[in-house]
Amino acid sequence: MVLTIKQGATKKNIKSTLENMAKELKPKGINIYKYVGKIHLNKDALNIQRELRDEWE
Repeated sequence: MVLTIKQGATKKNIKSTLENMAKELKPKGINIYKYVGKIHLNKDALNIQRELRDEWE
């Protein structure tokens, strides 16, 4: 999105233009909170990580 501010614009006009532009922008990314508590592990997470690292050696 391109915003053009003309010479002589007042602070009030610039501020209102920026606020309108901020309303139009959608946040990027995903909602990670919907995944919280969904994985149930039988082992300790640190032990799983160590086992995976040992496979590489």
